[in-house]
Amino acid sequence: MINCAMPDSSPSAYDLLIIGAGINGAGIARDAAGRGLSVLIVDQGDIGGATSSASSKLIHGGLRYLEFYEFRLVAEALAEREVLLRIAPHLTRPLRFVMPHVPSLRPAWMIRLGLLLYDSLGRLRRRATLPGSRSLDLSGSILGEALQDRYRRAFSYYDVATDDARLTLANARAAADLGARLMTRTRFANARREQGFWHATLEGAAGEGCSEIRARALVNAAGPWAAGVMAGLPGQKGRAGVQLVKGSHVVVPRLYPGDHAYLLQNDDRRVVFLLPFEEIYTLIGTTEQRVDEPESAPVSADEINYLCRAASRYTRVPVTPGDVVWSYSGVRPLTDDGAGNPSAVSRDYSFVLDDADQAPALSVIGGKLTTYRKLAEAALAKLSPWFAQMGPAWTDTRPLPGGDFDTLPKLVAKLQRRHPDLPKQWLAQIAHRHGSLASAVIGEAKNVAELGRDFGGGLYERELRYFVEHEWARSVEDIVWRRSKAGLALSEAQLAELALWCAKLR
Repeated sequence: MINCAMPDSSPSAYDLLIIGAGINGAGIARDAAGRGLSVLIVDQGDIGGATSSASSKLIHGGLRYLEFYEFRLVAEALAEREVLLRIAPHLTRPLRFVMPHVPSLRPAWMIRLGLLLYDSLGRLRRRATLPGSRSLDLSGSILGEALQDRYRRAFSYYDVATDDARLTLANARAAADLGARLMTRTRFANARREQGFWHATLEGAAGEGCSEIRARALVNAAGPWAAGVMAGLPGQKGRAGVQLVKGSHVVVPRLYPGDHAYLLQNDDRRVVFLLPFEEIYTLIGTTEQRVDEPESAPVSADEINYLCRAASRYTRVPVTPGDVVWSYSGVRPLTDDGAGNPSAVSRDYSFVLDDADQAPALSVIGGKLTTYRKLAEAALAKLSPWFAQMGPAWTDTRPLPGGDFDTLPKLVAKLQRRHPDLPKQWLAQIAHRHGSLASAVIGEAKNVAELGRDFGGGLYERELRYFVEHEWARSVEDIVWRRSKAGLALSEAQLAELALWCAKLR
């Protein structure tokens, strides 16, 4: 614990103090700043450093949620697919799912009915651009090439793939562009109400000391730590209403050709995804396991075995734990609705509002990556009585930073024409990461030498400096697992060299 000596000067004042820079906190910060509120967002770690960078990398309606009658959530999520495809075209792409049929698990009529309902809900609120579902015969098709011969009948539908960490970062960047202040590696210590304001104490990283700020309202978007934050606030409840569920994923060398994904029914009636990942890998997820602590534990051997067995029930070539090149897990903070099965716990969001003494505190419980933007709108609607000057909702039409371009292939082609002496594959990689901001990353570089030092994995010093100067990166992990996925390609020696480079920046 840092010994905080409070400054003598009056603390800075904001409309909103947001605790947590995950997807929900970043989304609320963007929305609020765009409506004219002054915003400070703090996080004890990196932007999107916990659950928001440890998802299945999907923007999806939640086909399996239909079995639990979550029709409103599914409809909202399906509408948000279309919004995010439009406002973040560099970070999202349509993804076709193939679901092999296993008669002993779910009958064909049930699956077809569920898919038709999925299609219908997707058209309720917004014009759908993704193709509808259909039945498939996998015989002789590339879609069935990876599967055992017994799986010939299947169904297909579409959802959307995303880069969860960079989607979170894009929202944080948008908030900052609109005037919000972001403080990473800054822990919310405590807060008290005084004369209509929250007075909050913030602890910086070691050696950076503490500060006190004032805010007219406090938003607790701390994700898995939300219950702990609630317990420390006057008038708030403790852990009530929050259930923590750990989800783990593994990455293996590419299991099949093609850009499609698989939705596999497991014999415990859960489903497991096989997803194309970073061109030469397959992502397999996810597990669901209740946990007591918000910190994400390493992926266990049992979880790895579970995911490998689930995939191997379908694939021609068995997947073994020895194939795993990377694994990660995240803790999902879900609304505790009393469901005994973690798979049955609602992925919907809820709020706990405490408005005593005219300084409200709003705690965000639950939610999913797909619906973060609607969650942000709902959160600000809850706080609107205290902010008469707040503007209307606006985030469904404004592109996220880097999203103001026509199509990604056209953007890549444009960059390659402008920079004929730079590596074509690197330019495509930069376009996918940064969208129209790729030109700001490249700057005046005319050849590879002007990109600076090559750290491997497609990382040049010029982009690294951009990560640090414009995207709040401070550590190797920030760079190779959240700003990029270069960690999959870098050797231990290269990671050590990158660590030395990062250390010189401090």
